[in-house]
Amino acid sequence: MPIAPEYLHLVYPGPFLAYLYGRNSVDPKKKGRSVQDQLHAGRRLCETYGWPIVGVFDKDVGRSASRHARRTRSDFEAMLEGIEAGKCRIVVAFEASRYYRDLEVYVRLRNACAANGVLLCYDGTIYDLSKREDRKATAQDALQAEDEVEGIRERNLRTMRSIAEKGRPHGRPLYGYTRRYDPDTGDLVDQFPDPVQGPVVTDIFKRVASLESSYSIVRDLNKRGDTGRIWEERHISQLVRNPSYFGRRIFQGRDFGPATWEPLVDEETWYAVQAILRRPGRNTTDDRTVKHLLSYIGLCGECSGAVKLKILKCRGYLAYQCSERFDTVIRKEKLDAYVEEAVIAWLGSAEAVAAFQPADASASAASLRKLENLKNQLNEARQAAARFDENGVPLLSIVSLAALEAQLVPMITQVENEEAPSPTPPLVRGLVGHPNVEEAWSRLLLPQQREVIRKVVTVRLFRARSRGVRTIEPGRIKLAFVGQPGFTSD
Repeated sequence: MPIAPEYLHLVYPGPFLAYLYGRNSVDPKKKGRSVQDQLHAGRRLCETYGWPIVGVFDKDVGRSASRHARRTRSDFEAMLEGIEAGKCRIVVAFEASRYYRDLEVYVRLRNACAANGVLLCYDGTIYDLSKREDRKATAQDALQAEDEVEGIRERNLRTMRSIAEKGRPHGRPLYGYTRRYDPDTGDLVDQFPDPVQGPVVTDIFKRVASLESSYSIVRDLNKRGDTGRIWEERHISQLVRNPSYFGRRIFQGRDFGPATWEPLVDEETWYAVQAILRRPGRNTTDDRTVKHLLSYIGLCGECSGAVKLKILKCRGYLAYQCSERFDTVIRKEKLDAYVEEAVIAWLGSAEAVAAFQPADASASAASLRKLENLKNQLNEARQAAARFDENGVPLLSIVSLAALEAQLVPMITQVENEEAPSPTPPLVRGLVGHPNVEEAWSRLLLPQQREVIRKVVTVRLFRARSRGVRTIEPGRIKLAFVGQPGFTSD
């Protein structure tokens, strides 16, 4: 049965080489004060009864011991290794929940101690886990510790769900926002765009919508050095997929509706970016590899189908050539100059303005919005089927869920497979009808120029009438702009 420390030497032979273990789940200021307080109590206990301390495990600060833990407790694992190696005789902690809040973890520690003759001490009481009574007592404490944390988690989830339903923020502030707190109570008052970070977020969305590569954006942001962080490409990908910047309140993957904070991206830009991210086979070429304006964009006019032009070195100069039959070839600088001049002229024309009406962006946004609503409805139904009332009855029966799934899944599939109108990228829209298209074009990066060409013109190169012709003969290069016969969207 459990014994008090003062009687330990009467029951078991010494020496009692001791391990001290401390842990806490929350440590926002990273000072580990709670852990140090636990260890201080353990040291006093060891000093009082003459137990030499041979190991202190105090690195599990801000680490959960429950089954919901996201990070491994490295010091707990190190302590287990020491126990299994027979390096201690007794393990001391402040209370049972410092060791474990998960029955599976309790069993691991119990078995290690029992197999190696190590005593377990917490709450000022010592347990011999090779004995039935002590195993039963510690198991009850472990069950209580697990149940306690599950209750805490359920209460926290209810609170966070209530906050989400009100559209209010919770947790760490998003990059781009700052918060105001009540000076007397410390309660959160509101969240609003940060004057420095907010414009950075807005700019990132605009640049992605303009088809600038993540690599280019990251390189520029880090070069500036005034954004408050070091950027990586994965940060851009995560940021532009986060609906919170669009002013939506998301919790556990569910959209709870409009948030109380001001969005940093407008609806049109948000849906334009999402359309780019969802585009099958979307262009992933970045500034590190793109070198030529028309490679694998221009088509061979002599071949049937969409046979692309590729770049190659021909007699000391670069040229575009048919990638399959090699029956067309032209100097790179000639074709580039011809196409650029024609594209710039067309973008400044009334025909271009008429070709890109704003209705297409709203239609694409409506399609994406419909898809989101259908998916949210299905997710809510599945979550309701997994929740129960006080009588153990599911909030949505399995039969009702099956009926909803049978209705919603085909609708979701249909919307996903529909050819939704592709929105005009802000990049193209900013050029159409621009008062100085040539200057605006010159400011674009090469990947952006390539994407504009993909969106507005189909380039076909035909064979010259005879060898050695240095001029561009009429009809050798045919351009079909948006709305004209022969235009195909890349």
